Amino acid sequence: MENYLKCIYNLYVQNDTILLTDLADYMNVKAPSVNSMIKKLAKNGWVKYEPYKPIKITVSGKRRAAEIIRKHRLTEMFLCEMLEFRWDEVHHIAEQIEHINAPEFFERIDMLLGYPKSDPHGSPIPDKYGAITAQAYKRLSDCAKGELVTLKALNRSDESLLKLLTNKNIHLGCTLTVKEIEQYDGSITLKLSDKVYIVLSKTVCDNLMVL
Repeated sequence: MENYLKCIYNLYVQNDTILLTDLADYMNVKAPSVNSMIKKLAKNGWVKYEPYKPIKITVSGKRRAAEIIRKHRLTEMFLCEMLEFRWDEVHHIAEQIEHINAPEFFERIDMLLGYPKSDPHGSPIPDKYGAITAQAYKRLSDCAKGELVTLKALNRSDESLLKLLTNKNIHLGCTLTVKEIEQYDGSITLKLSDKVYIVLSKTVCDNLMVL
């Protein structure tokens, strides 16, 4: 249930109108499975749902989802900063640890890390009250030719995307100059340094958040 609630919250942040089909696609599961779980979430008071109408996440549902996301992102940061895992290795481990019901454990991790504001992928870490600091970033795919930007976060942190970025020596904090934008498919030629140029697809650039 916590995984479903977390996904509903992530969809809510993007668009407050959430359909069963949206959730099924996001989680890559069948619609009947989603329908069954939504009913359980509704019984817990975390969502409101009526047949053929959008899913509505409640205030208590938002708070609970933020707690889960906080534990997940703190764990990812701990794995990277303290245990030297790569950013493409931490998600599956954090998925397991986030369900531990031990607030003092995660508060200790937060303290050891110096109260970080974001995780290894640049996603904001909710505070212990569930508040999330808004990020005023834009997608790399929305940048104009000639812009010099800094990579601040990833819109999605799929393992395959993270490995692709690592192989191309792209990481949070690196500067990118938009040199060319292909009109046909939206792919972008980027300058990483004086002698390094790379081409990224529009799909990849849609997931790179810059400032």
